[in-house]
Amino acid sequence: MAARLPPLNPLRAFEATARRGSVSAAARELNVTHGAISHQIRALELSVNTPLFERGSKRLKLTPQGALLLPAVTRAFDEIAAATAAMTRPATSGTLSITCVPALLSFWLIPRLHLFTEQYPDVRLTLTASNDPANVFNPLVDLSLLYGDGTWGDVWTRLWSRLSLFPVVSPALIASRPLRSVKDLGDHTLLHGDDGREWNTWLAAADAADVVRGRQHFMSDARLSTEAALHGQGVALGDTITAGSLIAQGELIAPFDLSVPANDAFYVACRPENRAAPIVRVFIDWVFAALEADPLPEPQSSGRAVLRTRHGKMSSGHGAAPADGTDKRQKHPISRRRSGTEPAPLPAKANTRKTR
Repeated sequence: MAARLPPLNPLRAFEATARRGSVSAAARELNVTHGAISHQIRALELSVNTPLFERGSKRLKLTPQGALLLPAVTRAFDEIAAATAAMTRPATSGTLSITCVPALLSFWLIPRLHLFTEQYPDVRLTLTASNDPANVFNPLVDLSLLYGDGTWGDVWTRLWSRLSLFPVVSPALIASRPLRSVKDLGDHTLLHGDDGREWNTWLAAADAADVVRGRQHFMSDARLSTEAALHGQGVALGDTITAGSLIAQGELIAPFDLSVPANDAFYVACRPENRAAPIVRVFIDWVFAALEADPLPEPQSSGRAVLRTRHGKMSSGHGAAPADGTDKRQKHPISRRRSGTEPAPLPAKANTRKTR
């Protein structure tokens, strides 16, 4: 015979009070009175025959028994919400609202959008360019593709891809103003898709942190800096996900054989109750399958400068063939790297802005 469970309404009042940190906040969330919440909590304590909150303290605090009960109750309500969403939302039809990192949306997702539409013709997408983690908590948003460290509070996240960064420039600009060495960057405009730390990291890896810099333009995200590079406005930092096709098509060139791991990565994120909804699960499965099925193209390596440190050593493990004539070079940085290694340390002036 199954053990008797505590009553459902008191469990809901207990979970909301513990999560929100006050009886009043729980009452507002559940649209009942303060007294009703207090009554439900007392009923639950009588049911389990133990106090769940400490009385008399200034701040609401769980007893050890309450702390033991809370995670199980929270998981149970999340699973009920997910199952309800799964029952009421068709798997392959309806509207799906997605926010996505601007550069990823423009240069990776939109060029592949027809593949999703062909497979799921009855799913209507609403796509918004944004890298704001607050979108995950917006009830009008179903799913987010974010660039960051993956820690955004009480949300479900899954690492989608790590990436590496390297300079990119238009063929027209490099034809009129060569980039034979890293010192030549002083004759070019540096295009920033953040506050400058990504270029600082790359220049430090190239042993050129003190290189003389010319004009610099700062933009709100990597999509804008990449578009500026496409129009010949300067040299931007591309990445292994969003710049691959542009280089393969000859629209951009990677002039240097050096890349650095990005400080952050791309993640898929959503609220826990959304994760099991079939229409959300369909897109999550597709976006991972699309990354695996469509290898990032490798650009032609001819004409690219091989960087050496001021001590004469090859930088970042890339460069010319060894003296014995065999070509043992590693793949160019545009090839996919998903080894899970930790990002390179930040330069001295660290900053936590996530803009890519």
